Amino acid sequence: MAETQFAESQTIRVRVNGQEYEREVPVRRLLADFIRHDLGLTATHLGCEHGVCGACTIIMDGESVRSCLLFAVQADGAELQTLEGLADGDDMHPLQQAFWDNHALQCGFCTSGFLMSAVDLLDKHPRPSEEEIRHGLSGNLCRCTGYANIIKAVQAVAEQSQS
Repeated sequence: MAETQFAESQTIRVRVNGQEYEREVPVRRLLADFIRHDLGLTATHLGCEHGVCGACTIIMDGESVRSCLLFAVQADGAELQTLEGLADGDDMHPLQQAFWDNHALQCGFCTSGFLMSAVDLLDKHPRPSEEEIRHGLSGNLCRCTGYANIIKAVQAVAEQSQS
């Protein structure tokens, strides 16, 4: 019986924060590692590497995903958004500003994942209740803040969108 040969690498094309990339990647490279190491976008953090903590959350084709649970080859042809794509030049995204204004971060390790999850939440539910915010961010873990100011920051942006 002939042995099946598997490719060790594959060329992928992705659009990240509006910029096109084409790279040859090992087929088992995690999407989070591709973003950090191949593209140099280091705001996406790896915490647990099991999809539990949410630090690696990005937006892929309009949905928040755990980039530590996907291979880079699975993102071939996808549109990705990372934290680096939120700000408009020197102007922070409203959620980034709200995190700053509400003291919703301390060490900052989990912050990018919270921000990307909150972006996804507010894109889908522009006026969430506190309970919906808590549910929408329940997949993200923080060891420093106690979550209260994170919830306040998301509420502040949701209130701004109502005016």
